[in-house]
Amino acid sequence: MSNNVEMPTIELDYPIIRGTGDKQKEIKEFTLRRPMGGDLRGQSLIDISMAKVDALAVVLPRISNPVIHEHEVKNMDAADLMDVGLTIAGFFTKAKHQLQAETETAAIPTA
Repeated sequence: MSNNVEMPTIELDYPIIRGTGDKQKEIKEFTLRRPMGGDLRGQSLIDISMAKVDALAVVLPRISNPVIHEHEVKNMDAADLMDVGLTIAGFFTKAKHQLQAETETAAIPTA
């Protein structure tokens, strides 16, 4: 698999503001690594794949670079959070099934 599939970049429409004053920093994008079993501990795979905010708030800090903290997840714009959730849910699809879906989609003629 290529690195961009393993470490997708999330580009935020509404950056996360970290810090205050002259130490304030905007996080406009971050990468996600494929979660391992330990990263998912204590969470339901169903809750994560359904992009439930509480589940994402626990898992995201474990797999993001730079680390996106739980309180930052809970303050994230809804569209950005949905993008994160869909990306994480995509990690739960086996590579052979993703390839099959891409092949079937490519075979559908467009108007």
